[in-house]
Amino acid sequence: MTTVRWGILGCGEVTEVKSGPGFQKARGSALVAVMRRDAAKAEDYARRHGVARWYSDAEALVRDPEVDAVYVATPPSTHCAYAVLAAKAGKPVYVEKPMALDHAECRTMLDACATAGVPLFVAYYRRALPRFARIKALLEAGAIGTVRVAAVSMYRAFTPPPGALPWRIDPAVSGGGLFVDLASHQLDLLDYFLGPIADVSGSAANQAGLYDAEDVVTATFGWASGARGTGVWSFSASGDVDRTEIVGTRGRILYTTFSDAPVILETDAGIESLELPFPTHVQQPLIQTIVDELLTGSPVCPSTAESATRTTRIIDTLLAGHYTAG
Repeated sequence: MTTVRWGILGCGEVTEVKSGPGFQKARGSALVAVMRRDAAKAEDYARRHGVARWYSDAEALVRDPEVDAVYVATPPSTHCAYAVLAAKAGKPVYVEKPMALDHAECRTMLDACATAGVPLFVAYYRRALPRFARIKALLEAGAIGTVRVAAVSMYRAFTPPPGALPWRIDPAVSGGGLFVDLASHQLDLLDYFLGPIADVSGSAANQAGLYDAEDVVTATFGWASGARGTGVWSFSASGDVDRTEIVGTRGRILYTTFSDAPVILETDAGIESLELPFPTHVQQPLIQTIVDELLTGSPVCPSTAESATRTTRIIDTLLAGHYTAG
């Protein structure tokens, strides 16, 4: 195989710019089929993006002999079922984040792909972006010495839209609220930078009463290295704060996760501002590593199903009290 031919299950908003064109532009990759339950929308997507075939049935796309690998871009509530469907067809799977509704579903997906002998990747695409690869390189080079503390802060206001609430704050569809959708990236990056989180505790609640999902989460966590961390996320607070600070024995790194504001490196040598903008198609760098891995067999993709499962386990732990109480 010299080209990986992709099919997308769920060609919705996330595939318009963030991911879909990446399958067309990555080396050794082609997007040959898309699926959406709304046939008219699937046909429209295929026409606009120059995709040869479209389907309104997931099984039909997965059975397509021209499709080598499957990208699951639906909401989390169907990730597990579609990943298992693709695995049983013997096709590698790339699934959106968060990986599934909960840790148990992640394990089901891992087991299905292991049984079928196919790889499973998860779209924590920030691991492959230049700004975060640079942060990892700085940490590994000892730029701030031994890491002691990591602190995540995120505050956003929420104004209910007219009509139905977004699926991202429907726990039955998303696995929780905006914490699951957004903090999953931040927690995954901490795993990427500092290794697996060894212990975690915290709490979640709903302060504003605008919907059933959690809208505030607090956490403390630690690593085997002895480093400790904290996190505070509020989605009914004033302002728009997105800040992570990693502090070591010789300096600190500050960065935003969801904007391409400069990464700040502070050491005894001074303050350095690193301009590392996002690419147009933010998933394309990660897609390229997946394609390279599928074509060569060498493990080069930095976002694995195992690391994504760890992130879901952390989320489950932090949200357990809120949903048990509910």
